Amino acid sequence: MSEGVEWSLHSVLLLSGLPENATMPGKAVAEFHGVSESYMLKHLKALVAAGILISVPGPRGGYRLARPAETISFLDVTRAIEGAEPAFRCTEIRQRGPVKAPPDMCRLPCAINRTMREAEAAWMAVLAQRTIADLAAELTEKFTPDHQARTEAWLAQHGRA
Repeated sequence: MSEGVEWSLHSVLLLSGLPENATMPGKAVAEFHGVSESYMLKHLKALVAAGILISVPGPRGGYRLARPAETISFLDVTRAIEGAEPAFRCTEIRQRGPVKAPPDMCRLPCAINRTMREAEAAWMAVLAQRTIADLAAELTEKFTPDHQARTEAWLAQHGRA
């Protein structure tokens, strides 16, 4: 999984803290996380294409959530960045080489393929259950009041109403 998934989850979480209809420039999102603006913009555009964010043009524009944080799952964000293709792609290596298995022995997926697909289904189920709102609530409980106040002040300074 690429670092873009981590960056995107953090960015969606950050944008979930904006007041309703407020936006934040992509440059500010990148600055908040101390990451490359051009790389961040690439991921923000993917999140827009997936319907997770809205891009508002103009001098007061920027990015904001396209729907409530309660309806945006970790899986939504992961698929927006990584795509919907399975992480494991079986290439039927057992049908190669000097002792390759005959096609009739390979009609069913091998144990490796079945195990990897089962693991991916479990992983995706966990990501589908966890939302950005869940994460925001958890972090609110864990962050110190000082850290929360500094974050809120930064959002107020860099967000656009």
